[in-house]
Amino acid sequence: MKAIIPVAGIGSRLRPHTHTQPKALVPVAGKPILSHIVDNLIQAGVQDFIFVVGYLGDKVEEYIRSRYKNIHSEFVLQEPREGTGHAVWLCREKIKADDDLLIALGDTVFDIDLKSVITQPHSSVGVKKVDDPRSFGVAELNEEGFITHLVEKPPIPKSNLALVGLYRIKESQMLIEALAENIRNNKRTYNEYHLTDGIQNMLAGKAKVKTFAVENWYDCGSKESLLETNAVLLKKVQGELKQDFNFENTIVIPPVIIGENCRISNSIIGPNVSIGENSTVNYSILRDAIIGSYSELKNAVLHHSVIGSDASLHGLSQSLNIGDNTEIDFGQ
Repeated sequence: MKAIIPVAGIGSRLRPHTHTQPKALVPVAGKPILSHIVDNLIQAGVQDFIFVVGYLGDKVEEYIRSRYKNIHSEFVLQEPREGTGHAVWLCREKIKADDDLLIALGDTVFDIDLKSVITQPHSSVGVKKVDDPRSFGVAELNEEGFITHLVEKPPIPKSNLALVGLYRIKESQMLIEALAENIRNNKRTYNEYHLTDGIQNMLAGKAKVKTFAVENWYDCGSKESLLETNAVLLKKVQGELKQDFNFENTIVIPPVIIGENCRISNSIIGPNVSIGENSTVNYSILRDAIIGSYSELKNAVLHHSVIGSDASLHGLSQSLNIGDNTEIDFGQ
C-alpha cells in the first residue's frame, strides 16, 4: 500500500498564516494538520508515502524527514498546480504496477478505521451525505452499491453523497492512464484536472468502484473550520492526554493541549485551547484558540483566535487572526 498526499496548495483562506508556512503544517489540536493524517495512515500499517508539494514545499519535506524517520517518503513537485488529478499523475514514475494506492488530501483530517478501508476488495472512495453537495465531487450509485457516475461540483446534483477527499485505488496503473488521457486531451473541470474525472474514466473502462462512509471529517481550510476542528479533536483526545498542568496561579479548563517548556502564569486557559511548545502566557484569558510555538502573550483576552508562531501580543481583548513572526503591542 502506497499513500499519496497532495499538499501543494497555497492555503489562501488561511492567510496570514500561510504566508510563512504551508497549510499542511498549520497546527491543530497540538500538532500540524499533516501529522494527524500521516499518524492515522501509519497506525493503519502504511509505511510508503509520496507527498506532492508546491508552495513552501521544502518546509514540508524538512518536517517529514525530521519527524518521520521510520517511513519511506518521497516528494514530487507540482508546479504549476493544476488540480488533484494532475498531482496524482505526477507521481506516475514512483508507482509500481502492483501498488495499491491510498490517496488522502492534505488539508482534511479523517475519523475512520483505515484498516477496514485498506482491506476492501474493490477500489473505493470516501463519501458522506450532505445537505448541499454542490461544492463537492458527487457519487451516484447503482442498486448493488457500485458507483455509476462521478461528477465534480455539479450545479444540479443527482445524489447527496459528497466525496470527502479519501480514495483507495487497487488499479493504480489504470488510474494513471485515465488521468493521462484527460491531460492529453486537456479535459478540465473548472480549469483543473480533477481526480474525480480520472476515476470517472476508470468507470468508463469498466472498473468497479464502491464507496465507504466517512462519519466524521474535519476541514482545516479556513480560520473558522480550523478552530472547529481544533475543538472537536481536543475533545476526542482529551481522555488520552496525560498532561499534568501545574502553572502558577492559573486555571486550566479542559480540553486543552499545552506544548513542552511553556511558561504560563496568572491566567485562565480553556476550553478548546492548544498552545505550541516554548510559549509564554501571562495575565491572559484564552478560550477557543490556537497559539503557535515560541509565542508570547501578556494581558491578552482572546477567543476564537489563531496566533502564529514567534508572535508577540501585549494587551488585547479581541478576536484575532495573526500570522507568524508578528509583533503587536496595544499597551503603548
